[in-house]
Amino acid sequence: MVFRTLVALMAMLAHGLPALSQEGPPEGLTGTVVVVNKQGSDASFVDLATGSIVATVPTGAGPHELVVSSDGRTAVVTDYAGGNSLTVLDIAAGRKVRTIHLAAYPRPHGISFMPGGEVVAVTSEATGSVVLVRVSDGEIVAGISTDAQGSHMLAVTGDGSRIWTGDIGSNTVSELNVEAGAKVRAFDAPAAPEAVSVSPDGRRVFAGSNDTGRVTAFDTSDGSATLVADGFAWPYRIFLTPGMEQIIIPDLGNETLRFFDGDSYEELGRIDFPGEGPQGLTLHPDGRHLFQSLSRAGRIAVVDVHSREVVGYLPAGSGPDGIGYSRVTVAR
Repeated sequence: MVFRTLVALMAMLAHGLPALSQEGPPEGLTGTVVVVNKQGSDASFVDLATGSIVATVPTGAGPHELVVSSDGRTAVVTDYAGGNSLTVLDIAAGRKVRTIHLAAYPRPHGISFMPGGEVVAVTSEATGSVVLVRVSDGEIVAGISTDAQGSHMLAVTGDGSRIWTGDIGSNTVSELNVEAGAKVRAFDAPAAPEAVSVSPDGRRVFAGSNDTGRVTAFDTSDGSATLVADGFAWPYRIFLTPGMEQIIIPDLGNETLRFFDGDSYEELGRIDFPGEGPQGLTLHPDGRHLFQSLSRAGRIAVVDVHSREVVGYLPAGSGPDGIGYSRVTVAR
């Protein structure tokens, strides 16, 4: 029996799997993880102190992405696959507070809060636009055309002056000037760029190509491109740690989470999630614990980004994807 256990542990480690991970969160974490469940058309509120779902709230149809306000009080969900709306959630109350209908801007997907925390930027894939929406009353502040096809995800620079989109159908990444309300330029990218991210200082924009399995970094001063990594089957998202120490990329096709140095792009490690479907991810404010939604497993992995291993698991609903963290706990 002991021999078989040792063999199993060695096999798990050889494949990059966490041998000593636990059910439930690591001790000492507090706050709430909110994750949207695509198949359930709802959102799960997971209390980190107990590792349990404390509320499940209906969203619009087919929610895909989610963003949490900097004060942790509000989460906004994009109802992408048939919803054509945003669902606004009160985290402390664990409930939905409003639905914002986007009739003129259907198929909302990528989303980010703008500086100030009052307005969200959202892609409208069907119209090739980014729409700015005030969360408190649902007013559409502005719509900016990307003049591209399949603008799916977006990334906002730290000062909020620029928005970048990944344009799957046009094979470009587009830069939008927020103040001018207009597109500035676009860089040609390897085919079907879905994942997009931008460094806080706006000097580098990253794109993941679904067709070529490459992740590229563009220097925004001149558009020059550098290969970050290849060998992906589906580089689903590109997550940058706040100080750009690491670039963390879930590969949904190969069901692997890969870690790279933020400057040299050296690969630092990887974790395999066979059969589990790594998708959305968000970081705890301690800078150490990453929450990775596992769509096929219906749960969330808690990953230590320093040791690059799984240190716990949290429950979720059916088909979890977009995910966010809040310091606020749900009142019970």
